Amino acid sequence: MTHDQRDPRPDTGEELAGRLLSDYGSPLYVYDLDRVRQAYRDLTAALPEGSRLYYSLKANPHPGLVAELTRAGARAEITSRGELAAAVEAGCPPHELLYSGPGKTPGELDEAVRLGVRSYSTESFGDLERVGAAGAAHGVTLDCVLRINASGAPGDAGLRMTGSASQFGFDLDVLFDAPHRLLTEGARVVGLHFFPLTNARDEAGLCAEIIQSVRTAAELRDRLGIDLRLVDLGGGFAAPYAVPGERPRYPGLRAAVSEALDEHLPGWREGAPRIAFESGRHLVGDSGTLLTTVTDVKDSRGSRFAVLDSGINHLGGLSGLGRLLPMKARPLNTDPDAAAQRVTLAGPLCTPADLLGRGVEIAGVRSGTVLAFPNVGAYGLSASLLGFLGHRTPAEVLVDGDDVVSATRLALHRHQVAPDTGPSRRTAGTTTKELT
Repeated sequence: MTHDQRDPRPDTGEELAGRLLSDYGSPLYVYDLDRVRQAYRDLTAALPEGSRLYYSLKANPHPGLVAELTRAGARAEITSRGELAAAVEAGCPPHELLYSGPGKTPGELDEAVRLGVRSYSTESFGDLERVGAAGAAHGVTLDCVLRINASGAPGDAGLRMTGSASQFGFDLDVLFDAPHRLLTEGARVVGLHFFPLTNARDEAGLCAEIIQSVRTAAELRDRLGIDLRLVDLGGGFAAPYAVPGERPRYPGLRAAVSEALDEHLPGWREGAPRIAFESGRHLVGDSGTLLTTVTDVKDSRGSRFAVLDSGINHLGGLSGLGRLLPMKARPLNTDPDAAAQRVTLAGPLCTPADLLGRGVEIAGVRSGTVLAFPNVGAYGLSASLLGFLGHRTPAEVLVDGDDVVSATRLALHRHQVAPDTGPSRRTAGTTTKELT
C-alpha cells in the first residue's frame, strides 16, 4: 500500500480526530496501537533471528503502550522507580525487566529487588557494588551486564552516546586494569551492554556500530574471562519526530550482524550468549499524534503568531533549553484552496522559549484551527515541562482502528510525606505523578 492507501492514522483521520476532540478536549495525544504492533513486527524481522527485544520506557512510559509491546513479545528496559511502576502496571513480569541507567540509588535498588527485578545494567564499579549490596541485603544474587564505553565504528551514524569521556559505561582500560573488582557479593556478571549511539541516520552506519560492538564483546569475553549469557547490542533505530515521514527500514541488518555473530560469538544461535537489542522511538514514535487548537492569531512588528493551547509543556520540552527541533504541523478541516501563510507557533506559557515552530508555512490558520503534529509517540508528553505554570495535561487516548481502548490523563498531585527511616530510604521529594 502507499501512504495514502493505509488505514487512517490519528494524524490523517480527520473524522476520528474530530470525534476524539469532542469527547476529550484539546490538546489531545492519540496513540494508534496498530502502528505499535507493526513497528514491533518490522523491527524484529530486521534483527538476527531469535534476538530478544527490549522496549525502552524512557521513550514513552504509558502503561497501555508498554502492555501492547509486552503482548507482542517485547521485554521492558527501565531506568527509574516511575518506569518500574509503569512496567508493573502494564503486566510486565518483574524478573524479565532490565534495570539500567546511571545514578541508581540504594533506595531505588532496594525497591526494585524487593519487587522482583533480577537483571541490571551497571555503569561503573560503584554502580555494580551498589547493585550487589542490594542483592546481598535481600539474600539474592543479581544478574548484571556491564555497559561498555568503547570507541565505535568510524563515521557519523547518529547521536553518539559513548566513545568519549562519559557518565555512561565502563571504559575498557578501567576494566582491564581492575578485573578483580567485578567479583562483588550479591551480583554476578553475566554479560555486556552496548549502546554507542541513538537515532542512527543510515543502515550502513548502524550495522557498522553493531558489528564493532560484537567484536568488542568477544575481546572482553576473552580478556576478562566472562561467561557471556547475555549481550545487549543496544539500539539506535531511528524514527521521524514531529514531522511527516516513515520509520526507516533495515533490510540488510539481519544478514550483516548474523555473519559477525557467527564469526565472533558462534554460540549465539543456541543462546550462548542470548543476543538482545533495545528500542524506544522506533517502536512507538509513529504511533502518536498531538492535536492542538489555535486560540489566537496576532500580528506583531511584521510577524504573525498563532498561539496554541499546547506548547513545550506538552511537546518538545528540550526547546526550553534552546534545542528547538524542526516540527511540522498539519491543519485539519481547512479550505484546500486556502493560501499558506508564514506563522510562528507559540504555546500558552509565559516565556518566549515556548515555541513549536518559527516562520512555518501553514494554510488557513485562524482561531479555532486544529493542528496535528505527527510522529510524536516517543519523547512527547513525558519528555516535556509538565509542571511549568500548571496547565492541565492533554488526555492520552489509545485507539485500535476506530475504537478507543483507553483514555487517561497524567496529573501532578502534591501530598504529605513522612520521614523515611527504613532500609529503603526514598530520595527526597514531595510530589508524585499519577494517572487519573
